[in-house]
Amino acid sequence: MDFREEAAAIEGELIALRRELHQIPEIGLDLPKTQAAVLAALEGLPLEITLGESSTAVTAVLRGGKPGPAVLLRGDMDALPVTEENPAEWVSKHVGTMHACGHDLHTAGLVGAAKLLSAHQAELAGDVVFMFQPGEEGWDGAGHMIAEGVLEAAGRKVDAAYGLHVISDTVPRGVFTTKPGPMMAASSGLFVNVIGKGGHGSRPNTTLDPIPVAAEIITALQALVTRRFNVWDPIVITVGTFNAGTRHNIIPDNAKFAATVRTFSEEALAQVEKESVKLAEDIATAHGLTADVRFEREYPATVNDADEAAFVAETAKDLFGEDRYVEMPDPVMGSEDFSRVLEAVPGSYMFYGATVKEDPADAASNHSPRAAFDDSVLADGAALLAELAVRRMNRG
Repeated sequence: MDFREEAAAIEGELIALRRELHQIPEIGLDLPKTQAAVLAALEGLPLEITLGESSTAVTAVLRGGKPGPAVLLRGDMDALPVTEENPAEWVSKHVGTMHACGHDLHTAGLVGAAKLLSAHQAELAGDVVFMFQPGEEGWDGAGHMIAEGVLEAAGRKVDAAYGLHVISDTVPRGVFTTKPGPMMAASSGLFVNVIGKGGHGSRPNTTLDPIPVAAEIITALQALVTRRFNVWDPIVITVGTFNAGTRHNIIPDNAKFAATVRTFSEEALAQVEKESVKLAEDIATAHGLTADVRFEREYPATVNDADEAAFVAETAKDLFGEDRYVEMPDPVMGSEDFSRVLEAVPGSYMFYGATVKEDPADAASNHSPRAAFDDSVLADGAALLAELAVRRMNRG
């Protein structure tokens, strides 16, 4: 099997599919147009297809001609609430929605892997599960698919799982990268509602002003990060929203803010969950106000199995050459719900450079309205996924 050559032969199909998907981005768990496009692209392949019940997920199983392990390959399909600012003729037709994180490439690449592997069905020593997942961007689509049995879709639990994520900056075009162990952070949400007593802005002494108290809590959270946590087990707390008041001369009854919290270890997560809540409540109490505080765990850390990460690295170097792979020096604070799959089965996640710039430092980042991805990387991405599946099945 020469998947590089075979993938190059269908590159035009994959690019066309990617650009079709890019024009119809959808958000969350309900992606009817995207699902229809995927099903049309898979039509005629020898796949057992199951549709999601709580989402528009697509699970496709390819039965190999010989007995062997089951391997899962995943591609996420959803977009972001971002208004695109790119000049390409195939930009988003859905105003306010954009494939700013490259999931259109993930989906097209997984279709490519399905086509490549289907052409060799009789030779495969095992089964392949293709996980077309909605709702990665904060909707826990992986959790929905796991609950509906994607890991057991082949009739038994998959033996290994792999996922590929394109990057619009920081990684050179065509270069694959991963690392053993923690690769991406766990994400949690901290939601604080400081409750006071409103009144006229000219008479603050007759009120219990929640705005300076909320601001003090925000500042104190940054000191909490630097003074209460081990720098070698890092955490990040970033406030993303702050809402209070209706007019500049009115002190409101309450002030609300929400923060994302990123951690790697369970110890740090348990500590920040306890201490951030207590800090917010105590500061509010010190000023005679109250704080309603909620800490919600969202996704666990994405942790690669060390052996599987090494296998991914060696496969990429063997297939494309030493210069097409670099090991990640450090994990990143972004989060990913493929972490739920890697909690359940061994596997590895990896990044893949798809920048349109010669120097990635000049490119807009993922999630930017100007994020752009070079779809010439699609064929090699599909080839790597197919190669990983075959080699993993042949390992037994």
